Amino acid sequence: MYYAEPIARLIEELTKLPGIGPKTAQRLAFHLLHMDKEVVRRLASTIVEAREKVRYCSICCNLTDRDPCAICSDESRDQSTICVVQEPRDVVAMERTREYKGLYHVLQGALNPMEGIGIEDIRVKELIARLGSGTVQEVILCTNPNTEGETTAMYIARYVKPMGIKVTRIARGLPMGGDLEYADEVTLAKALEGRREI
Repeated sequence: MYYAEPIARLIEELTKLPGIGPKTAQRLAFHLLHMDKEVVRRLASTIVEAREKVRYCSICCNLTDRDPCAICSDESRDQSTICVVQEPRDVVAMERTREYKGLYHVLQGALNPMEGIGIEDIRVKELIARLGSGTVQEVILCTNPNTEGETTAMYIARYVKPMGIKVTRIARGLPMGGDLEYADEVTLAKALEGRREI
């Protein structure tokens, strides 16, 4: 035992956070120990408050402190379009564009049979229930462009298309400012596939 027990426990708890290994946990622990006690209390109470007050929106499954969330309760948003994303942070990314004015549905993950994540583990059932109202005319699939995201998008499309709802997928391709010579073959192929007239 190199550290006093409270320090060792703090380091151990910090290593449970994603992306935090033992060395980073140790640095964070010592940083916290050198901070003003009031700042540490405020940080701790903020973490507890967030964990106690934040829940899932009963409509879109996004994280919120009120139900329904601010987006679902905003009547000025386009009620005929639902953008399907994997995680709550994807909603933030879409909102930062200031281009999308419709509603969202957060799946809370993606299909991944290798890790045992099946259809019952993500919020597809809730999405299908929302589409039964008849007001939604388009579902935009904004899952990540990886194997899990593509599989999830295809699975959802297979369920939604027979309902007579338009299903679209966000375009993929070259980023702004990117060079062709540095792009991989799949990215170039998707960019070519998604080309449009100017």
